[in-house]
Amino acid sequence: QVQLVESGGGLVQPGGSLRLSCAASGSIFSIYAMGWYRQAPGKQRELVAYITSGGSTNYGDSVKGRFTISRDNAKNNAKNTVYLQMNSLKPEDTAVYYCNAAQGPLTLATRSGSWGQGTQVTVSS
Repeated sequence: QVQLVESGGGLVQPGGSLRLSCAASGSIFSIYAMGWYRQAPGKQRELVAYITSGGSTNYGDSVKGRFTISRDNAKNNAKNTVYLQMNSLKPEDTAVYYCNAAQGPLTLATRSGSWGQGTQVTVSS
């Protein structure tokens, strides 16, 4: 099993920046991809970005050019951390952001795998 702990959410003004972190522990060698999803009130959970163990990335259309995902594969210390740098934030970016760890392509495609508890991001003046 993989455990995920997120941090870095908060309140920011439009145009500002935030950096989210997600630390994975446990069976990290089984992780194929790690990513971020978000869910706003009354809306479905949507992909923000993911990064595979090989370094390939994919972004949701609404965040392309503004958000950057990166990954620290520090396998020697049994931790694996993914970061989401969010720039030029907009009010519509307001949501709960969830970290996800997928064990393979199918797990990634079906949005299963392990989930974090979520962290609130609020963009407001």
